[in-house]
Amino acid sequence: MSEEKRIENESLQKAALWQMLPKIGATGGYTWMEKSVQLLSEDQKDRLNNLGNNVQDGIDQVIREETSTIPLVGDLIGDALSNILNNTNFSGTLNGVGQDICNSLETDTRNTTFGVVTLTQPIYLGGRLLALYKTARYLNHLSGIEYDKKREETLIAVDEAYWQVISVKHKKELAENYAALLDSLNKNVEALMEAEMATKGDLAKVRVKLNEAQMSLTKASNGLVLAKMLLAQRCGMPLDSDFDVAEAAPTLTNYSEESIDMNDVWQNRSEMKMLRISDSVARQGVRIAAASLKPNIAFTGGYLFSNPNLFNGFQNEWGGTWMAGVAVNIPILHPGAIYSVKAAKAKRREIAYQIEEAQEMIELQVNKVKAELELAFKKYEQSTSNLIQAEENLRLADESFKAGMCSSSDLMAAQTAWISAKSEVLDSKIEIEMNTTYLQKALGK
Repeated sequence: MSEEKRIENESLQKAALWQMLPKIGATGGYTWMEKSVQLLSEDQKDRLNNLGNNVQDGIDQVIREETSTIPLVGDLIGDALSNILNNTNFSGTLNGVGQDICNSLETDTRNTTFGVVTLTQPIYLGGRLLALYKTARYLNHLSGIEYDKKREETLIAVDEAYWQVISVKHKKELAENYAALLDSLNKNVEALMEAEMATKGDLAKVRVKLNEAQMSLTKASNGLVLAKMLLAQRCGMPLDSDFDVAEAAPTLTNYSEESIDMNDVWQNRSEMKMLRISDSVARQGVRIAAASLKPNIAFTGGYLFSNPNLFNGFQNEWGGTWMAGVAVNIPILHPGAIYSVKAAKAKRREIAYQIEEAQEMIELQVNKVKAELELAFKKYEQSTSNLIQAEENLRLADESFKAGMCSSSDLMAAQTAWISAKSEVLDSKIEIEMNTTYLQKALGK
């Protein structure tokens, strides 16, 4: 899951980078209309179709008005000029010209096909795009740290399960040894009882302890199965996997005696790295919010084409043109953006407090684990000393029992003390191993 999260944020970083680069798009369409676009009204069409008649009537009227002022022969001259004008077919010629003009202005836009290819290049968007890219880059870095953190947690979880298997495995062996000792003691007490040197009470006590030991052995066997299932699950194997584990010797190195520089710890801990990145993301969040209060400038360009040709009298042919421009948007009244900036700044202050708290908690954790590791070494030293004494006590008790100088209860008590001492030594070793791992993790190593 951490790996997929890392891939997701890496892709988001690349997507944010492309937001600053030009975008090219194309749009097209087809439209059918019942009627064509008319550039002339019906009255204008009628006047153009009768252009010659209207002009000739106007000229004829002007001729008659001007010649009527000439004495005696004015009317004769007017009639003669009007006849000449009528005989030249002047009106028909102009009517044809008007009709040609009218026909040329007819458009067939019932079927329209259009398209446009555009290029958009952001120039300045208030710093939003750069802030988005930096945010995506920080998040990508954050996912890498999260991946490493999950990997560390997985390794520690596997270590815990592994040492639990080792612990249960040894305790099973101890339970087997203890059961074998009690079984041998049971036979010896039975022989002493036949020789009338032991009582039924002594035999009953041994058998009760033997039953308890066998029950402990059964529990240890079941515990080993469950511990192996847990280890298999944390290793990504089927739960019913049949395997054995090689036993590694504990390191038993007392790292708690080393001097600790908390500044290095805070620098190395993945939690602090993640919080520092979160602070950087919050800083970019302030810039993104503030970008809403700044002007936005973008360049646009493209090519527009259509059929009918809009640039050649609506002819039924393809035609197009290049275009370019600059778009500017200036915010004037955006109260909501102001509160968005305040919210982003408050978020960053919140993260600053989280960083302070995390530093305190990490320092507490380091001191706690360090103290637990020191205590584990003391337990190991004490349990090792107790084991030496328990082994010597068991040897003496066994010799005394064989010589008839002590009871079976005394021998069982010595055996129990020896088993307990062995178990404490094992537990202290594993406790040292795990606390060493926990301290290394707490130190960010």
